[in-house]
Amino acid sequence: MFRNQSFMTLLKILKTTPTNSDFKSLIALLDKDLAITDGEEHDFYHQFNGTEQIKHVLLGYIGDTPVSCGAFKVLHTKEVEIKRMYTDLHYRGKGYAVQLLSALEKWAAEEGFTSCILETGTRQKAAIALYHKCGYQIIPNYGPYKGVENSLCFKKAL
Repeated sequence: MFRNQSFMTLLKILKTTPTNSDFKSLIALLDKDLAITDGEEHDFYHQFNGTEQIKHVLLGYIGDTPVSCGAFKVLHTKEVEIKRMYTDLHYRGKGYAVQLLSALEKWAAEEGFTSCILETGTRQKAAIALYHKCGYQIIPNYGPYKGVENSLCFKKAL
């Protein structure tokens, strides 16, 4: 199906913190989806998805409805890790994740970071397609994902 990007609804994007109730609601939906997709491996992956070290959160709204979220965690002075990307099931396929990821990258660049890395599961086909579409390149698995067969890691220079 062809989608004309010029008719895409723009998200209203809000900078916030992990304590925001809309963010908490969206990541609860994300965790529910991941529990199904990750199956037996969910506990392993879930341990790396806490929000304690995250200070940069974006929420995407259509009207007053929160439909998409994402965040980044500072790894060191030059690099951030994209975390907690999610778009509500009823709003997928409309380009909202692309808009939100682009806004996260812009924010990271404004803060002086030069690259983003991220991990997603090999079963997360839509996420993999999103990251390829947005210019991310597959890299060797990093940190806790080294040697993890069902992890796929990406990087993008800002």
